[in-house]
Amino acid sequence: MPNPTNLHDLTQQANARLKWMWQTTNIAGRPFELAVAADPDGMLIEACERQDAGEEGVIDPFWAATWRAAAGLDRYLANVELADVDVLELGCGTGHAGIAAALRGANVILTDGVDDPLLLVRMSVDPVRERCTVQRLRFGQDTIADRRFPIILGSDVTYLRTLWPELEVCWQQHLSDGGQVLLSDPYRIIANEFREWIADRPWNYTEHKMVLDDDPEHPIRVMQLTSA
Repeated sequence: MPNPTNLHDLTQQANARLKWMWQTTNIAGRPFELAVAADPDGMLIEACERQDAGEEGVIDPFWAATWRAAAGLDRYLANVELADVDVLELGCGTGHAGIAAALRGANVILTDGVDDPLLLVRMSVDPVRERCTVQRLRFGQDTIADRRFPIILGSDVTYLRTLWPELEVCWQQHLSDGGQVLLSDPYRIIANEFREWIADRPWNYTEHKMVLDDDPEHPIRVMQLTSA
């Protein structure tokens, strides 16, 4: 059965599958309505309980929360020329970063490896649907055929060491010559380890600090990668 494309049908499908709500979020300097999980903490607790009970294939629903790392990447994108630029977002979660790029004029493919967030993102991108495509993509497994992107985005996707090789494969498959990968995180210790890991690989690494108004004492790091 094909994915519905109009907002009415998407809403009906979301109502049948998830507890969700509209959340007003500041994106690209303006209020924007995101479709988000209504109880992300409850979803995570439920997933942990199912895992503890021995159920296999249960994925932690980290996508359900809107992470500050996405807001930091949004802030960084204010300084990037995005008009008519093709952008790929990996692990899009709520879609905040990809929508931020679309609102600034980019043509964006928003991807995640899990279907539930993609349903909500399809609803969220409705106001900018002419600039957005939403599809499933698992790092290192799926590809977007015959497409290369000058900008690849990822907010809070470096939190797990086992993902790093898969992420790198994905960048190599999809980054244009001379393109850049922009990754954000809230200065996690593991991202410091990622910086050391990437230093031994064929990438140039530059780090940027983004201070957010909601909590200036806890900035967001944006890691910029270009091919060495």
